[in-house]
Amino acid sequence: MPRHFAPAAPRVALPIGQLLGVQAARDPHHPALSCGDLTLTRAELAARVHRRARAMQAAGVAEGDFVAIALPNGAAFLEVAFACWTLGATPAPVSHRLPPLELQALLDVLQPRLVVGGEAARAAGVPLVTEQSLYDPSLSADPLPERVSQYVKAIASGGSTGRPKVIVDHARSVLDPDVPSLGMQPGDTVVIPGPMYHSAPFGLAYSALCWGCHVVITPRFDAAGTLRMIERHRGQWLYQVPTMMHRIWRLDPVERASFDVSSLEIVCHIAAACPVWLKEKWIDWLGPDAIWEVYSGTEAIAATMIGGREWLEHKGSVGRLMPGASVRILDEAGNDVAPGDVGEIYFLPAGGKGATYHYLGAEPRARGDWETFGDLGRIDADGYLYLADRRTDLIISGGANIYPAELEAAIDSHPAVLASVVVGLPDQDLGQRAHAIVEVRDGTAPLDFEELQQFLSERLVSYKLPRSFETTTERLRDDSGKVRRGALREARVGGALHVP
Repeated sequence: MPRHFAPAAPRVALPIGQLLGVQAARDPHHPALSCGDLTLTRAELAARVHRRARAMQAAGVAEGDFVAIALPNGAAFLEVAFACWTLGATPAPVSHRLPPLELQALLDVLQPRLVVGGEAARAAGVPLVTEQSLYDPSLSADPLPERVSQYVKAIASGGSTGRPKVIVDHARSVLDPDVPSLGMQPGDTVVIPGPMYHSAPFGLAYSALCWGCHVVITPRFDAAGTLRMIERHRGQWLYQVPTMMHRIWRLDPVERASFDVSSLEIVCHIAAACPVWLKEKWIDWLGPDAIWEVYSGTEAIAATMIGGREWLEHKGSVGRLMPGASVRILDEAGNDVAPGDVGEIYFLPAGGKGATYHYLGAEPRARGDWETFGDLGRIDADGYLYLADRRTDLIISGGANIYPAELEAAIDSHPAVLASVVVGLPDQDLGQRAHAIVEVRDGTAPLDFEELQQFLSERLVSYKLPRSFETTTERLRDDSGKVRRGALREARVGGALHVP
């Protein structure tokens, strides 16, 4: 029987900092957290968190403080986060791969009480403590006094624009341990192969732990490795972004079929619109009842959701608005567009503007009380939302609007392509031209641009076709599908490029 996916209303609200102990009391030996070859039981994880909390307390962390976590994926990342909630502090995940100047700029905005990191953070010249120094086995593993963080998390964003900002989540650090959501069930194995410094994988991981699930994270995303973890741990629930889905689908079919993923009941994909062709492949593979999509943002001003069976009736949609928020599609003048037309998507949360978050280092993009994630889209007659692209990514070429996401979906469907990014480059005639950066496997035959152009001409109207191409074996998108589009564009302005 298909699982119920829609969010469930909590009955009680208990402090997140206490919930690992609650789950440990129920079954201390049940696996709680795995990464690589390490697996911690519920009792082991709770004890480690209590020791880390005491070490952080000794380092000066108190209720209301921000703590920056600049660690790679691993058990320590989540241990430090839960230690923050135990003390009533707010964890602020930060990528440990940020260049030193960018990390320093983010920390200047955040002003954390403590930075937990390694050599990457040290290179930024900021005072820090290591995760090793925050674990002392001689400290007590007993629970600490109950505290609740005013803000459950603070997520760094905006580094690709050169203007770092921090999104502070207004949700308090409380959850109901007995009311899981998004199709999870107590005792499930939940596989999350995404970076913990991004909002969705981080939020899903800590929520699943509070709900008594066995959470499996990975040091970094690997397509075959993800399937291996599902098979090894008999995973029932899988987090994905379209980039991950694409890389898994591009595995050799024999290799992909060699893994037993029959335990999977839910695949939840988030973070970007999924190309229609790719979603169809996953639905054919795992069945429509297993595939679910959520569209939202770290600001949590609104969200949509759609299951695979419903999606087949509304292909390309990210679903209908979940209860509690309102939506409008506006043109550049701030007027409502005609039904079915593309415009910028604006939301109003149930509690009004400012109810769900605030920024450090930035101001919301808003028209009156209505705010936007910056996405363009349309709503059909049945209320289903369809994304077009980010407004900042829009290419205007010869007066025509070109949405990079549409081109990238077509390029990515080519069997030789691992990923693509389309940027607008200056053009004396057209104003801008679409330029495609195409990621291919190292050691493969050179990509035939003329053949690719012919492939695309069968899928795109002529004015949307890229006017120039290049290939790379460097990864274009990170493990959450994020791309530094502005930096890629700036690096190519004025460069010598292949024009077919």
